[in-house]
Amino acid sequence: MTGPLPAPGLPALLNGPTRPGVYRLPPSDSPAHVAAAAAEADWRVARLRLEGVQDKTAFLERCAAELDLPEWFGRNWDALADCLMDLSWWRETGKFRGYLLIAEDWDAFAKAAPGAARTAESVLADAVDFWADREAPLTVLLS
Repeated sequence: MTGPLPAPGLPALLNGPTRPGVYRLPPSDSPAHVAAAAAEADWRVARLRLEGVQDKTAFLERCAAELDLPEWFGRNWDALADCLMDLSWWRETGKFRGYLLIAEDWDAFAKAAPGAARTAESVLADAVDFWADREAPLTVLLS
């Protein structure tokens, strides 16, 4: 489902022909560098730090805290999907060229909770597909 970020990498994603998707962040790119470059390209960025997350409950709690999800977030997969397909809670005054979610320490989470990681990845991919052809798409980078 998830593949590497196609060449020529981040610039093509932020400014060029690379379609929105759920991609693997190349090891040579740090999440901090990517977040800064995306913000400079007028993308709204969120970093989801998954260090120490080992199950579904912790993943959803971390999403609530790190993504600043709305109070109505029900801490289940359907509620996460609803939030990611709404994004009104994430928008600020003004327009962005796109929305970028960087999920850090993804491999450790996937190793600790493979079923939850597969479900989370599916929810993320569905949200990316939903926003793909809109004015401000959503892209997810797993690092």
